[in-house]
Amino acid sequence: MTCQRNKLWIAGILVIGFLLGCVPNETLRKQGESSRNLGEAFMAQQNYTAALKELLAAEQLTPNDPYLHNDLGLTYMAKDRLDLAIVHFKKALTLKPDYAPAMNNLGTAYLAQQNWDAAIVCFKAIGGDLLYATPHFPLSNLGFAYYNQKKYDLSAKYYQEALKVEPGFPTAIRGLGRTYQAQGKRVEAIALLEEGVKLFPRSPELYSELGAAYMASKNYPAAAAAYSKVIELSQTSTALAKEAQKSLDFLRTKDSSIAPK
Repeated sequence: MTCQRNKLWIAGILVIGFLLGCVPNETLRKQGESSRNLGEAFMAQQNYTAALKELLAAEQLTPNDPYLHNDLGLTYMAKDRLDLAIVHFKKALTLKPDYAPAMNNLGTAYLAQQNWDAAIVCFKAIGGDLLYATPHFPLSNLGFAYYNQKKYDLSAKYYQEALKVEPGFPTAIRGLGRTYQAQGKRVEAIALLEEGVKLFPRSPELYSELGAAYMASKNYPAAAAAYSKVIELSQTSTALAKEAQKSLDFLRTKDSSIAPK
């Protein structure tokens, strides 16, 4: 009888211990999610220092959350710590191998490092993923990687595939326009970029690329108009606006009809 009571007592202790063990884990998970959500809110505000503080706190609570590691990777990338960004994107993929956004982000970090081969491997891994909601991103990134390797035919191919998926994707329009110029296809480049600025009349990046295409074709007045639009649409202190101003100054040495403003 005593033995039976002891068994029941031990069983009761085990059940209570199990229940008590579950409560802290669930509490930690909720606290981790709360910190992650707050970190994501700071990321949306581009307050990456505050975001990093919250995300690191979340990592202490939920170290095996792949979405958290993806957030950490994005935050470190925004703070120009590509080495740490890559570590966290890889961790996210270790925890969730089919996590396509993390794979795309890893490839983007490699692009920033100018590690074109590694980037291409990442983007090809998800370029044909039918379940990935935004395949035009990795396809366009492949175009950019091949452009930097001077493999212009492959670059054009992937930019064109991106535009088949998302016809109005401005990044691919700009990239394909630049690739056409590298291929010597100036007419095609200008036609594409002119259509691009019609679709996105507030895009200084597209006007900048169009200005370069006009300049290469020696249509200096049109180039000047495009670069003036870049300055109008950009903050005057941005790198894009400064480059546009330099191009305008150069154009005035080529064509006296282009008056300074």
